[in-house]
Amino acid sequence: MSRSAPGAREAPIGPFGGRRATETTDALVIGAGPAGLAAAIELKRLGIASVAVIDREDQAGGIPRHSAHLGFGMRDMRRLLSGPRYAERYVALARGNGVDLRTSTTVTGWDGPTTVETTSPSGIARLAARSVLLATGCRERPRSARLVPGTRPAGVFTTGTLQQLVYLQGIRAGRRAVVVGAEHVSFSAVLTLAHGGAATLAMVTEHACPQSFRLLEWIAARRLRVPILTGSRLVEIRGGSRVEGVAIADRTGGQLREIACDTVVFTGDWVPDSELARRLGLEMDPGTRAPRVDLGLRTSMRGVFAAGNLVHAAETADVAALGGRHAARSMHSFLTTGDWPPGEGVPLVAQPPLRWVSPNTVRLTRERIAHGELILRVAEVQSDVDLVVEQDGRTLWRQHRRTLLPNRTLRAAAAWLGDVDLGGGPIRLGLEAPARRGSSP
Repeated sequence: MSRSAPGAREAPIGPFGGRRATETTDALVIGAGPAGLAAAIELKRLGIASVAVIDREDQAGGIPRHSAHLGFGMRDMRRLLSGPRYAERYVALARGNGVDLRTSTTVTGWDGPTTVETTSPSGIARLAARSVLLATGCRERPRSARLVPGTRPAGVFTTGTLQQLVYLQGIRAGRRAVVVGAEHVSFSAVLTLAHGGAATLAMVTEHACPQSFRLLEWIAARRLRVPILTGSRLVEIRGGSRVEGVAIADRTGGQLREIACDTVVFTGDWVPDSELARRLGLEMDPGTRAPRVDLGLRTSMRGVFAAGNLVHAAETADVAALGGRHAARSMHSFLTTGDWPPGEGVPLVAQPPLRWVSPNTVRLTRERIAHGELILRVAEVQSDVDLVVEQDGRTLWRQHRRTLLPNRTLRAAAAWLGDVDLGGGPIRLGLEAPARRGSSP
């Protein structure tokens, strides 16, 4: 009779009988991007004996692996790195701290809140943990999800696919491109196209202005001479075997403009990769379309946490990493004390034109919050408004904002959390006309 590895127990499998060893670990992290790796490193630093990280990709590091430009690591590593160097550093730190890092491993099912079934080149396995962190990230919506009409030629990509082709495989994506979007990742797509030898003929955004940093806008508009078509949307893709052109409509007057191109890149419009969370039965937030999390990044299920761009799609890699560290501290507390806040908590509700808020549940009013502030997004450009937090008719906090841009991070202070009534109604966050007597500090 064969013996199981240390720390494993036997478990029945499938309708055909037989037994398969179940490995055990203290903490299981699903997702080896910045949030997942940062959490795993922090857990080991805090003294958690066994920490496993699994990821379906064949290499750990997440999206930064194929984002070969500078701009990574300022908040979490206090240095400016390229995406690949940033990813390599996190992977090296994880391995150096004894994290059990498993790539090419896909979670295929749940067997309880903290036990997963996986498939990898080594076969089917079962891994039971005392606590689980979901750090599965997010993805851009492709053309099919955006319902863009026209033919179905080759040459249509998302930013992630484009970067993998250019940076990982060394394949030229095209020669003349149109980029849909004008947020941070859209300008990253422009730089990637330039690196791969393609010219960007236009960037197209439905909003009234670009939504990225002025430096990136300057590089695109001045150095690379890319026109940014605001208040416009892509209405048709044309071509046979390859993209031949696009039609762009002005949202105000409806005028059509045609651009001959061979490549279209859809950027942004992020959605969380929340399939595993839904299959586990976690309570989902309609705004973020992700698991509801409290200030400690606990989900609705005991022992299960969520962090990174799964819960705020999409922030920069270093913001996701800092969220992973915060989740690790909450996991460490749970693993060492077993404490879990009672009740469902009070929901935080973002009211239009706000799109979402993260975290979005308050269970404990005296608790640290990831990043020290709430993260919000707005749907449309807003000017000269007050951001207001209320509960049951009480104004908990108010602050004036001059300009709010979609696809740009909006932060709200959390000092008012001590005034929340945990037995009260939902906490509502909204925008109002400026208060006559000024704004709170």
